[in-house]
Amino acid sequence: MKLLFEMFISFFKIGAFTIGGGYAMLPLIQREVVKNKKWINEEDFLDMVVVAQSAPGPLAVNISVFTGYKVKGIPGLISTVLGATLPSFMIIILVASVFIGIEANPIVERVFKGIRPAVVALIAVPVIKLGKSAKVNRKNFFLPATVAVLVAFLKVNPIYVILSLMVIGVAVVFARRGKNGSTH
Repeated sequence: MKLLFEMFISFFKIGAFTIGGGYAMLPLIQREVVKNKKWINEEDFLDMVVVAQSAPGPLAVNISVFTGYKVKGIPGLISTVLGATLPSFMIIILVASVFIGIEANPIVERVFKGIRPAVVALIAVPVIKLGKSAKVNRKNFFLPATVAVLVAFLKVNPIYVILSLMVIGVAVVFARRGKNGSTH
């Protein structure tokens, strides 16, 4: 029971003090669950991020699902998801009750404009760390760079990119197996 409460508090703190969504939460989640608590190793965390990005729903919630389940099963899953989502829910209720009528206030507008660069930096840090963890280097940088260009600039639907890369990945595995004569 103590571990479940500890998991709840860890994800609650992350959810309460992070502005910018799932990608901004990544370095905090990684530090908490990999480095501080050692609930998950670096490689498993990277795998969770990949699966969480592919699964429907918010990234931070998906990671909380995988972390909670891996550490403590269904009770852990419930604990981490509640911890990750309750702060946002409570803050949205509070902001909605206060924000009505002040949204056009110049000070409020400036505050939100000032937060934007910080959010960009919070998103950039985990992207760089994940790139290093995934062993992205000059040799294999072509694939993520191509995907980024296709999605961001050419407006190709990410689902088509993912499905295409899945097919290519399966084809490469089968080609290597055939080449090596391996059956499994």
